[in-house]
Amino acid sequence: MSIGNQSVPSAASSITSSAGIVIIGAGLAGWHVIDAIRAKDKDISITLITADSGDRYHKPMLTMAISQNKRASDLVRATGVDAAKAAQVTLLANTHVTDIDATAQQLQLISALRSDPVYTNYATINYDKLVLAMGAHPIFPKSLPEDLVWHVNHIERFGQLQEKLATGSQHIAIVGAGMVGTEIAEDLLKAGHQVTLIDLNDAPLSQMLPAKATARIAEAVKSQGINFLGGCQVSGITRISDGSNDVNNDGKLQVSYESVSSSVENAEAQQFEPLIVDHVIASTGLTVDDKLPTAAGVEFNRRTGIEVDAPTLRTTTANIYAIGDCMSINGVACRYVAPLRAQAATIADDILGLEHGGYEHKPPMIRLKNKAISVMVTGVPQANGNWQVATESDDELIMNLLDDNNEVSATVTIKAPVTPNV
Repeated sequence: MSIGNQSVPSAASSITSSAGIVIIGAGLAGWHVIDAIRAKDKDISITLITADSGDRYHKPMLTMAISQNKRASDLVRATGVDAAKAAQVTLLANTHVTDIDATAQQLQLISALRSDPVYTNYATINYDKLVLAMGAHPIFPKSLPEDLVWHVNHIERFGQLQEKLATGSQHIAIVGAGMVGTEIAEDLLKAGHQVTLIDLNDAPLSQMLPAKATARIAEAVKSQGINFLGGCQVSGITRISDGSNDVNNDGKLQVSYESVSSSVENAEAQQFEPLIVDHVIASTGLTVDDKLPTAAGVEFNRRTGIEVDAPTLRTTTANIYAIGDCMSINGVACRYVAPLRAQAATIADDILGLEHGGYEHKPPMIRLKNKAISVMVTGVPQANGNWQVATESDDELIMNLLDDNNEVSATVTIKAPVTPNV
């Protein structure tokens, strides 16, 4: 059997002679673990398993790359093959892990490129230490059928969307006005497209920040020319044929939506005329697939991810660690890039049996990458809480979130963009 670029034995045998360290997932988190281990040990056996090619790229760039006219290939820093060779890693690309036997410390694999799973033999691989770095996946509500909706959580889908958008100015609806949706909206607008941003809340970032802060963000978004539909939810999407015989013509999409706002002015406006758009992008949150965590017997929540011991990043199952988007600490998902290096360093030291002070989770500074308004958040923000104004002017708003002891647990700073001198 062939898995990725490797010739794989039958299910009764193992791919590698020594089990060593196995990492599932070749995103930023997985590669950071490899970097951290190789900084301390050049020889220990490492196997990297990924459902894609394993190419190294910086995922946060996806929300600002279209306006920069960057293709997916432009964002790749190193191919998976080249990166694996440089790090002396066994790369099993285009490979799915279908099962984890934590007692035997064994994984079951199958090619992600298989044409028919009925006639595909499985292979197995053993591990001494296992690192789960498989990330999280976009949530698609029933009203957003996956075959009609894009997401930009992965470079492959980004590349496909970028090709579609390269043909000229188009109308794109973005569902979800969190950090990612709001950033993509501005990026697409700068690229010359018409953008409609739809969210259940009355303003962008409303699940994170108080209304006084989000009102300024909404105003900035609208001032750019983005059509923001707050307090609305998509009820359905259908494809409209334009009668063309061109097999490459996907036609338009009809987006039906309705009001969910309880405000007086919108109380009677429950139904709206459908939007006619070229594409729909879903930015409706992330979830962690439960198949592998369940098989491994680790403590897990589908929304927040795999629970780990904060100082070591060990899961509740022996010899298994978790990092990145698939991980949570004290019930809180850890889906930011900034802490990954420290997390990877802790895992590397713990796996290699080196003394370490333990990982100390510090919420990273969050910056909205939009040019229309400067938004910076520190601490652990939550929309519903005791937010107090520290500074308020036309150009700046600073608010602090106070906990039960009147201590500051989060701060948001919003500033109007600086207009350059002409």
